[in-house]
Amino acid sequence: QVKLVESGGGLVQPGGSLTLYCVASGTSSSRAMGWFRQAPGKEREFVATISSSGYTTSYAAFVKGRFTISRDNAKNTMYLRMARLEAEDTAVYYCAAARGGAVGVEEDEYEYWGQGTQVTVSS
Repeated sequence: QVKLVESGGGLVQPGGSLTLYCVASGTSSSRAMGWFRQAPGKEREFVATISSSGYTTSYAAFVKGRFTISRDNAKNTMYLRMARLEAEDTAVYYCAAARGGAVGVEEDEYEYWGQGTQVTVSS
């Protein structure tokens, strides 16, 4: 069993930066991890993923080099550093733990989900 708790969300102005955190309890270091987001009235979508070792990452096209995913297995923590934020980035951001160690972009590859943290980009 893996429990995931996100934090770090909040209100930020367009062009600003924010770092999201996902702390995991249970056996998460052997699992790939990912970030997804859901904007109001839209389906949840993939944002970024990182392999269990942390050596492999993958991002959604809309990230355009603005976000960086990383993890510290010693701290059971995953991060999403977001820069040059846009209004379109406003959403609830969820972290998830995959069934295996390889990166995954599909929701059904993930077994455990956090409750989400709200990110609002507005002036």
